Amino acid sequence: MTANRRFRRVVRIGPVQVATYYDGRGREKHTAVCTAPRCGFATDYDSRAAAELAARIHRCAVR
Repeated sequence: MTANRRFRRVVRIGPVQVATYYDGRGREKHTAVCTAPRCGFATDYDSRAAAELAARIHRCAVR
């Protein structure tokens, strides 16, 4: 089963993108994903504030 998510309110904070989407059960979720090569940071949160905070404090281990 593929994840067909429609992201909205996409914001870029440094190398991290924060977006809002609805999960498979219709709940609103927020995600923070680092776009740097070989970083691999991606997390889902229940609140937008938590996702934006994670984006602000994220530091890539790979340089």
